[in-house]
Amino acid sequence: MSGSLPFYQKHHRHYDRGYRSRETQSAISQYQQSSSSYSAHSKSSSKGLAATFSALDESRLSPLPKRAKPTYLAMDKENQIIGYVVPIFRGSQEYASGLSDTEEARLKESSGYMARRGLFTSGVEMERSERSEYTSRRAVMRDSAERISLTKRIHENEEYHKRMNEDNLMHTPEFVIKPRSHTVWEKQSVRLHCTVSGWPEPRVVWYKNNVSIDPMSDPGKYKVESKYNVHSLEINRCDFDDTAQYRVSAMNSKGELSSFASVVVKRFKGEFEEDLPTPSQHGWVCEYGITFETHIVDKFDVSFGREGETMSLGCTVIIYPSLQRYKPEIEWYRDDKLLTPSKWVQTHWSGERATLTLTHLNKEDEGLYTVRVITKSGYESHSAYVFVRDSDAEVEGAPAAPLDVVCHEANKDYIIISWKQPAVDGGSPIMGYFVDRCEVGTTHWIQCNDTPVKFARFPVTGLVEGRSYSFRVRAVNKAGMSHPSRASLPAAAMDPSDRARKGTSAPWTGQIIVTEEEPSEGVVPSKPCDLTITEATRNYVVLSWKPPSEKGEGAMYYVEKCIVGTDSWQRVNTEIPVKSPRFALFDLAEGKAYMFRVRACNSAGVGEPSEHTEATTVGDKLDIPSAPGRVVPTRNTDTSIVVSWEASKNAKELVGYYIEASLAGKNAWEPCNNKPVKGTRFICHGLTTGETYVFRVRAVNAAGLSECSQESEAIEVKAAIGGGIPHASPAPPFGICVLECVRDSMVLAWKQPAFIGGADITGYFVDYREVDGGLPGKWHEANIKSVSERAYRVSDLKEKVNYQFQVRAANMAGVGIPSVPSEVFKCEEWTIAVPGPPHDLQALEVRKTSLVLLWKPPVYQGRDEVNGYYVDIKEAEADFEAWRGVNEKACPNRYLKVSNLKEGETYVFRVRAQNKAGVSKPSEPTEPVLAVTKPGTKDMVVDVDDDGVISLIFECDSLTQDSQFIWSKNYEEMTDTSRMTIETKGGKSRAIFNNPDVEDIGIYSCLVSHTDGSSGSYTLTEEGLKELLKISHDHKFPIIPLKTELAVELQEKGKVRFWLQAEKITANGKVEYVFNDNVVSQGEKYKMNFDKNTGVIEMVMESLGDQDEGTYTFQLQDGKAKNQSSLVLIGDVFQKLKKESEFQRKEWIRKQGPHFVEYMSYEVTPECIVRLKCKVGNMKKESVALWYKDGREVQANEKLDFSEGWLHLEIAQISKKDAGVYEVIVKDDRGKDTSTLNLTDQGFKDLMNEVFRVIANSSTPLKIQSTEEGIRLYTFVNYYNDELHVTWHYKDAPISFSDRIKSGVVGEQLWLQITEPTEKDKGKYAIEFFDGKGGLQRTVELSGQAFDDAYAEFQRLKAAAIAERNRARVAGGLPDVVTIQEGKALNLTCNISGDPVPEVTWLKNEREMVSDDHYILKFESGKFASFTISQVNTADSGKYSILVKNKYGTESGEFTLKVTESLGDLGLTTYLTDAQGNVIVGQPPPGTPKAATPKPPKTPTPKTPTPPTPTPPTPAKTPVPATPEVPDTTSTPPTPTATPTPGDGPKEKKTVKKKVTKRKDSVVLKTSGGSAESTPATTPAATPQPPED
Repeated sequence: MSGSLPFYQKHHRHYDRGYRSRETQSAISQYQQSSSSYSAHSKSSSKGLAATFSALDESRLSPLPKRAKPTYLAMDKENQIIGYVVPIFRGSQEYASGLSDTEEARLKESSGYMARRGLFTSGVEMERSERSEYTSRRAVMRDSAERISLTKRIHENEEYHKRMNEDNLMHTPEFVIKPRSHTVWEKQSVRLHCTVSGWPEPRVVWYKNNVSIDPMSDPGKYKVESKYNVHSLEINRCDFDDTAQYRVSAMNSKGELSSFASVVVKRFKGEFEEDLPTPSQHGWVCEYGITFETHIVDKFDVSFGREGETMSLGCTVIIYPSLQRYKPEIEWYRDDKLLTPSKWVQTHWSGERATLTLTHLNKEDEGLYTVRVITKSGYESHSAYVFVRDSDAEVEGAPAAPLDVVCHEANKDYIIISWKQPAVDGGSPIMGYFVDRCEVGTTHWIQCNDTPVKFARFPVTGLVEGRSYSFRVRAVNKAGMSHPSRASLPAAAMDPSDRARKGTSAPWTGQIIVTEEEPSEGVVPSKPCDLTITEATRNYVVLSWKPPSEKGEGAMYYVEKCIVGTDSWQRVNTEIPVKSPRFALFDLAEGKAYMFRVRACNSAGVGEPSEHTEATTVGDKLDIPSAPGRVVPTRNTDTSIVVSWEASKNAKELVGYYIEASLAGKNAWEPCNNKPVKGTRFICHGLTTGETYVFRVRAVNAAGLSECSQESEAIEVKAAIGGGIPHASPAPPFGICVLECVRDSMVLAWKQPAFIGGADITGYFVDYREVDGGLPGKWHEANIKSVSERAYRVSDLKEKVNYQFQVRAANMAGVGIPSVPSEVFKCEEWTIAVPGPPHDLQALEVRKTSLVLLWKPPVYQGRDEVNGYYVDIKEAEADFEAWRGVNEKACPNRYLKVSNLKEGETYVFRVRAQNKAGVSKPSEPTEPVLAVTKPGTKDMVVDVDDDGVISLIFECDSLTQDSQFIWSKNYEEMTDTSRMTIETKGGKSRAIFNNPDVEDIGIYSCLVSHTDGSSGSYTLTEEGLKELLKISHDHKFPIIPLKTELAVELQEKGKVRFWLQAEKITANGKVEYVFNDNVVSQGEKYKMNFDKNTGVIEMVMESLGDQDEGTYTFQLQDGKAKNQSSLVLIGDVFQKLKKESEFQRKEWIRKQGPHFVEYMSYEVTPECIVRLKCKVGNMKKESVALWYKDGREVQANEKLDFSEGWLHLEIAQISKKDAGVYEVIVKDDRGKDTSTLNLTDQGFKDLMNEVFRVIANSSTPLKIQSTEEGIRLYTFVNYYNDELHVTWHYKDAPISFSDRIKSGVVGEQLWLQITEPTEKDKGKYAIEFFDGKGGLQRTVELSGQAFDDAYAEFQRLKAAAIAERNRARVAGGLPDVVTIQEGKALNLTCNISGDPVPEVTWLKNEREMVSDDHYILKFESGKFASFTISQVNTADSGKYSILVKNKYGTESGEFTLKVTESLGDLGLTTYLTDAQGNVIVGQPPPGTPKAATPKPPKTPTPKTPTPPTPTPPTPAKTPVPATPEVPDTTSTPPTPTATPTPGDGPKEKKTVKKKVTKRKDSVVLKTSGGSAESTPATTPAATPQPPED
């Protein structure tokens, strides 16, 4: 191993080098050296056997008795190998842990001895003596074999754990041994080495002054080696330039770590070479008291280079006085930024010449270079521009390389890369850019984006945390790919917070101080906060947030997004959590609005989400800048032009501008700069003298390059001064006056010189002097820098002191002579209330009868603001009293048109200002103005061109080379170029209205500089604007008006007609018919027609095919006027038209025979009969019609009658069985036609809904009916269908039915029964019929009088029902006629009902009977009345009746008794009547139940036990039947069966029938020999069920 510690020993104090004492470290160092020597000796003595023993005397280090040989494997409780233990000293045979105090003291003593022995060693290695014990050959071999076996087992176990738990083994690089700083003599070699540990194995890169060292770039100079985690850098034959700071960087997938060392190269005293820089003179030469004069000669000039070349800039520096070995401080700057030596830039100072070398030119190297020579006495500098042209593209037409690649916001997950777009696109627009990355230390470049990005900013993801990367960018257009840009500076994929925790590296050591927060275990993170969107484009969105206050250990983040309008949050980074509080999102839908939120997570769980962001619409927030404004070229030298321009309006994040030049008329544009400039002025060098150029400018930001500005005026390249035109300094100004005066300052104004020297005046200089007692003092400069205005405040004056002033004008030729000293002004504060005088009067637009006067407001306002002006006029030669006013009312503007001038007269003007306090003193008068229209003067005109563009045009024939057209609105210079565009060519300038409207109303004027006042104006009024807009519209749109646009329609037989109609077209009009950009003509497929009288243009096609899909266009031309109309028939539109055309053609063919004019439909009659109907046409007698349902023929009831053309099929009482597919066919010899109606599923449902609608409409109004149970609401319908859905409502709510409230249907009546109504049942009731749509309701109000009446009727009916139910009545048991033989017993029983129990009276021949021994009359249980005659005789014949009576009524029952002579002993026989009233005697027929006491019907009343069978003869006793129950009227009554009495013998087999009329009751015939009892048969009766208790 190379000295690195295993990962599991790093945190043990016994193995951490930081905890060892210095003696121990020294002893270990000595031990390792001696061990190496002994190892070599042992190997030679043991013939190659591997044996490594300690060189320390084992008896001295370990005097204890020898122990058993220890194992070096670390075991757990289950004897599983988990690691190994390395002893500190092999010879001590002690483990690294568990040393006793005595052993540790002995170890320290030995280590101290070894350390003291090594204290006196010099830097040169010395021989050391060694003592060792004799070891036998066998012991050496055994120990060697054991050590080899142990090493193998350790290696295998280590590899096993690496594979099983690789993540735990991975850790960041660590410097076990750091590189050491060295000081060496010149021409010596030096070796820097270090030992690095880490997993995966780190990659090591060496740097010199932060520039990576490439041994191949200087063969033999550097040698880099890496063996067994020991890395070294050897520098051969060091020279003075090798003095630098060296850095070694180790990186792997877990991070990066650096260490530093310095190398200082010294020279022997007196050995200096002329070509080497002299050392610093600090400490040798004393500068104090010396004043240095620095001169820079042999200066570098403007330079041009090409990408990839090497360029040197140099100059000679002369310093006086010259001191030996004195070195001034030389600084090089590019665009005012200090340059430091790097891979791309090298500086050199030879003692008198300063040199800057650009080793590999790129466009980043373009700029203004400045060398600054600094001494104690100050500094001198020189500057020149360096231009870098693009290298030739690999593919013709490919764009130039981008530039200035910079890394931003580097963190663990991504790094944002920005760059600048190139000036040259290769002739076709740049489609986008590709970003490449390269890991530091490698040369392999990887493309980061699959598709090109247009935005010059891109977040690169997929980086390995802790590694450093460089980036480059390539541009691409349709021709190909550009060269890659210069690589960016390396950036580490590391969280900024981690970078912040790493302190500054200690000098020359590379020691990095890392502090970590104590992790809080088991805490779920809280919410992240301050979530913001830091960057948003259409390709990506960058989020940034602050970590949560409680984030626990190993906090990471999940980002979630949500489309606005939904509540669905979607996790963006599901697989890999974000490690840093920043994240870039891709793949967002452009134009959609999103919200975002973040959750923190750790091993304890996922925390709550943060507050979501505001809704953000995906798209570029940064717009491409607008085109720069007016471009003005100015001569500079014979090879350069100064180009200035107006900045782009409202440009955001502007990067700069590109300037392009072209020879006038060639339109071959070449870039003047390849690196954007930020100002609005640039000097274009490298131009050809005498050629004429035009220029244009483009603005650039991250979104792209703007449109080009308007071309500048053409300018010839020649020197500005002396370029064939005599120039001189301007004449002196004049007319100095005071505009304002305060205690210590005065504002002066003056007039422009009459002669400006042939060049524009660049500024003015003001001088002042005191005047004391009429004696002027010395002149002093009031301003060091020139002022451009003709007014200036002179400050720092003395109050109450008199001053004189003079002014000098300056131009390119120099500063002119001063003006005549002004009159004496006293510096005292003005306190007057009125304003000061206006100034700077100017006369424009001078004509023979008018002119326009302009002025500037007074500087001194007085007590109130100025609210108006008065203009005075007089003839130039007139006296002072001739001043007269031009305007009676104060003019609010600072201009006034003076009319009614006299042609040829000379005038002067002055202006007075007014405020509330009064009118000011007049201004200085103007220079005399001659009222004359100069030859060649033209007025401004308004023009509307053929394209309808409205513009103002002003021409001037007296232009000079420096003349410019200056446009203004309301006599104020126009700054807003969005309203107008200025175009100037030659002597004509045009102001174009971009979008004319009421905002453009005003006075427009144009002044031509460097002329004799050529100017003009135009007043645009609201009426004039309307007229111009009308004319513009007519010119802009010279079209043929159309009444209708191109349309398509279908004709008979499915023909397709395309047509339009022109409103007006002459006989010369022409039409072209175009289909898919191809002109079609008259032929078999297309039939064209153009009626020029009506303007109708048409094209007819017989049919449409798939090849006819496309765009149809009619192009019209009538002279200059044009128009066209197109119709797009593609996709669904075309297919629909084609289908309709085919259908129309088929329809035409179909209608040639019998056909359906109207296809089958249905209607529902008021009687709810469904009628299927269809209308037919073109029928004849032979035509037949067949109806089918689900493929089976259906016979129609009616006879076919085609006279009216209608076929019908009626379905009465429709139900689900009628659902199906109905079809009707009409046919004859000419053909047939079919009509189908699907009445299944939804079709049948719709039909039934229609039936329900008819039923609902047939319903009668809801009515109220009282019954004995309560109140009934009902309605009638014409027809009721079981599928009809009806809902009853009470107070607009559905009714919940119960035993008290029920609904039902009887026939066609639908009713709602309210049993026992109460006051709570009052209200509005409704019945709703559902018909699939809105439904229909019938309502009734059950309240008020209606309820009272219904309730009273219910009470009456209820009482009557109770009376009817409870009145006395004979329920049955008495026959109409009883015929019995004399001497027999007669027993008749009948049921009596009534509540209260009725009174029973028996009558014989209408006389009341009394019970005695012969007639036994009984009334038992209030229900059974019996009549018994013990022995019948003839006297008993007669009419008998029973009369029952209670308070509810009376009822009687009668029977006739006929006694016949005795027929012998027949025994006791029971006769039962059959269903017709016949008495059955003897054995009943089969199927008749046995004669027993009939079982009463089932009722809730408990049953009474059946009485015992009576034992004859007991004539006096009448059997008591079982408790009678009211039979169920719905059940079938049991048929009584005659059963023989015990007296009947088996010989009786005849069945005797006796006719008994009216009643169907049992008849008991009693024989003379005994008596019998009869079992009464219960006959069904309509007696109502008694009410429940």
